[in-house]
Amino acid sequence: METPRRILVVDDEETLCDTLGFNLEAEGYLVDTAYSAEEALTHNLADYDLVLLDIMMGEISGTQLARIMKSNPATANVPVIFCTAKDSEEDMIKGLDMGADDYIMKPYSLKGILARIRTVLRRTSGAPREEPTISYKGLVLSARNRSCTVDGKEVKMPKKEFEILLKLLSNKGRVYSRAELLKEIWPDEVVVLDRVVDVNVTRIRQKIGEYGKNIVTRSGYGYAFLE
Repeated sequence: METPRRILVVDDEETLCDTLGFNLEAEGYLVDTAYSAEEALTHNLADYDLVLLDIMMGEISGTQLARIMKSNPATANVPVIFCTAKDSEEDMIKGLDMGADDYIMKPYSLKGILARIRTVLRRTSGAPREEPTISYKGLVLSARNRSCTVDGKEVKMPKKEFEILLKLLSNKGRVYSRAELLKEIWPDEVVVLDRVVDVNVTRIRQKIGEYGKNIVTRSGYGYAFLE
């Protein structure tokens, strides 16, 4: 049986917030509500599969909360849908540029918002949830925090390097072709050369010390992490 998805609804219009929460629960979602961005920040936002966020709120606006979420590695990948009365094209573009997954203008229909929620969840849940930590001996990766430690010492690693190492370490023994890594790590880039994968792998090997030798090259094809 599929685990119900968790949604946080954040809106300072309490009646609207409660009504939407009630209707989402009726659809089988696990729902929490918050009447301000400040209250939302008291929740562990990383635990949610989706945050529905009003823009025009109190001291901390919805856009500020979204910016806080996107700047934190633990919540950067949590989908955000803005639900707001601000209906100009400029407002919509700003919201989407900030990393919002969708932008819904009030007043909205229940059917409409349910359809948008299903679309966003479907789009963002293609991959299984990452385990909190993945390790090999003294090499430990935290998928949630996007952190890497080598024998207890934290190693700074850019996003793409981390994602490559996480992919290889999560699937020990599997050989990934350069084409596969390009498709999965750089999905939105128009042109990325195979050489970019090689450069990133070289940097990863240097940073993880003795464990670098566990990343093996299959000449002319790709890479694997072997125990």
